[in-house]
Amino acid sequence: MKKLTAMFLLVLAISAAAQDKKSPTDLRGVLLEQLRNSHNQEDWYVPASIAIDGLTAEQAQWKPAGKDGHSVGQLAYHIWYWDQRSLTQFKGEKPPAFDGNNNETFDKFSAADWNDLVKKLNQVLADWETAVQSADDAKLAANASLIAHIGAHNAYHIGQILYVRKLEGAWNPDKGVK
Repeated sequence: MKKLTAMFLLVLAISAAAQDKKSPTDLRGVLLEQLRNSHNQEDWYVPASIAIDGLTAEQAQWKPAGKDGHSVGQLAYHIWYWDQRSLTQFKGEKPPAFDGNNNETFDKFSAADWNDLVKKLNQVLADWETAVQSADDAKLAANASLIAHIGAHNAYHIGQILYVRKLEGAWNPDKGVK
């Protein structure tokens, strides 16, 4: 009963805090909020910038037991790959060839490239925000579903990153998730 009461109070507090925050009132604002939340703005979940912060290349390479487990580095590479590819298309440019094997979007990570990957991931997330901010209304409307899916895809994999870090013992719960 105590857990149920505590859970109810937590939900009530989150709801009140969410209502205090000024919500965006247009499509651009909603999409930017979602992109920023998955990049570096703390809100309902830990953003990518915090999820990967302070991780060494060796830690980024660690995988949980099991054949289907991904490392934090693989997950970060996957997010970067799809965000970069989608941004290229959004800008009207032709992305590099893709053979359809999604496993490759995880498997191209190497620990030697970790620091560079962290920078590239942060940059593509910032570039998405800039692209949405500067897009005209017609382009934004035509690509709203794509942009929303990018934010959701990022959030999904950020959750996996936190889970892997927790399994590894490489997560500080003071950063947002106990």
